[in-house]
Amino acid sequence: MTSNVRELRPKPPESEKITINLGYVDLGQVDLMVQEGFYSNRTDFIRTAIRNQLERHADVVKQSTTRKSLDLGLRHFSREDLEAARRAGEMLHINVLGLASIAQDVTPELARAAIASVCVLGALQASPAVKAALVDRTR
Repeated sequence: MTSNVRELRPKPPESEKITINLGYVDLGQVDLMVQEGFYSNRTDFIRTAIRNQLERHADVVKQSTTRKSLDLGLRHFSREDLEAARRAGEMLHINVLGLASIAQDVTPELARAAIASVCVLGALQASPAVKAALVDRTR
């Protein structure tokens, strides 16, 4: 039986993959903690260590986020958002700590007409053409 259900929009990934290099001794200690059952795997250890550090410095992050006027979390910009800004004669300044995404139906021309600057601490999801069109406005 064939299904008539199809996904209208692919679900974006909820995390970004990063690569780190560790010294052999540090890696061995991580493996020992996993072997002893403190963590389920290396990734669990690394995520926990990162979360602990972020929690430890939460006040600094909060102050910097406020000072730099960053949107915290997920921020999506649709074609309609950009068209409305263009109609109003405004240019958007995208400042996000987390994930900023620009809809797949946004053309490079519309992006250049509506977006003045892009500063993302985290990840930016947009079509390769839109990213290329905004390369001189991205820091």
